[in-house]
Amino acid sequence: MNPTEPALLVVPSPLALADVPPLCERLRTLYAAGAREVVCDVGGLVRADLAAVEVVARLRLTARRAGGRLSIRGAGPGLVALLRLVGLE
Repeated sequence: MNPTEPALLVVPSPLALADVPPLCERLRTLYAAGAREVVCDVGGLVRADLAAVEVVARLRLTARRAGGRLSIRGAGPGLVALLRLVGLE
């Protein structure tokens, strides 16, 4: 892994709350392997719902705890509005 290039984490669709812990573990693994920045692609999510908000919140918390940077890519307007509503934009 090249630590100067962002790693990619793709959020699957459909997404369930049960998918959140494995995604956080994958993110921790990317940081442990040397990634400094991870791009989280949520473009495949077709619904803006509680699971989508939960995954973004937990991934951001995981990144902060690991000392890494996380950016969200591909969020649709519904998810952006929901994230803004809960203060996670």
